[in-house]
Amino acid sequence: MLQTAFGLFLQTVLLIGLAPLVQGLVKKIKARLQNRIGPPLLQSYYEIAKDLRKQAVISQHASWFTRYAPYIVWSCIVTAGLIVPSFFADSPLGFAGDVLMVIYLFGTARIFTALAALDSGSAFGGMGSSREMAIGAIIEPALLLAVLGVCLAGKTTVLSQLALQVAGQSWDFIDPAYGLAVLAMLIVVMAETGRIPVDNPDTHLELTMIHEAMLLEYSGRYLGLMMWAAEVKQLVVLNLFISLFFPWGIAGGLAEAGLAVSLLLYLLKLALLAATLAVVETLYAKVRLFKVPPLLSSSMALSVLVIILRIVM
Repeated sequence: MLQTAFGLFLQTVLLIGLAPLVQGLVKKIKARLQNRIGPPLLQSYYEIAKDLRKQAVISQHASWFTRYAPYIVWSCIVTAGLIVPSFFADSPLGFAGDVLMVIYLFGTARIFTALAALDSGSAFGGMGSSREMAIGAIIEPALLLAVLGVCLAGKTTVLSQLALQVAGQSWDFIDPAYGLAVLAMLIVVMAETGRIPVDNPDTHLELTMIHEAMLLEYSGRYLGLMMWAAEVKQLVVLNLFISLFFPWGIAGGLAEAGLAVSLLLYLLKLALLAATLAVVETLYAKVRLFKVPPLLSSSMALSVLVIILRIVM
């Protein structure tokens, strides 16, 4: 019981504390690749702390829903993060759900974010909500299909068991189906985290923004919570990618030896993924909105091919 409580505390601190650093690392690497200095590595911490200290200004047309939605969204994302393993497989809330629960929590957070944007009656909020729900209706099946290929190989949907099974496999486990699944999941990662080429988190142009459009009516602590939740979600999605496809070096639990080595390997994997996202954003521009569904459809097509290969093999 004490070990479970400590694991819950440790992973919660890791999620909410490390998420802004990952966001800052992506921005810093992206700036260096573009021959810019870029913001400080800890800039996201400064912005969240500044927003949380400010008093929120709420539209007179908004209801109580606008005030409570940030707390619900933040709680859903953090709960999903406590189900996904990080540097140890025995996740604190692994007993409460599997990968399907993570997808449901992502969907719940998306719905509350969209409804809160509609609550204020803003034109930008309505535009961002419609775009978010339209793309989300494609992202969630794409994520489910990308994960299903790994679940078929491991014959379970429990993330801790999947991570340990993949980590225990030899290099023969890496076959064409594995490579296709990695590519399909990488497309979903970019879409689910709202990054280029699907969305641009650094813009406020009405023709390009999706997630940012839903947050324009927020300010103060509510804006800080929503931005923090988006950064935590990005870390959770990266953790899911690592746990399913690159879990080598993960510890089985907090009581095992070599926990420090597992933590260092985990941080190294996060840094490599952050660099990958920065490279993709540097090489590619944001695609037009009507080209996002074909991009996500290509991910689903790859996932279906992986599922067929798994069944045949």
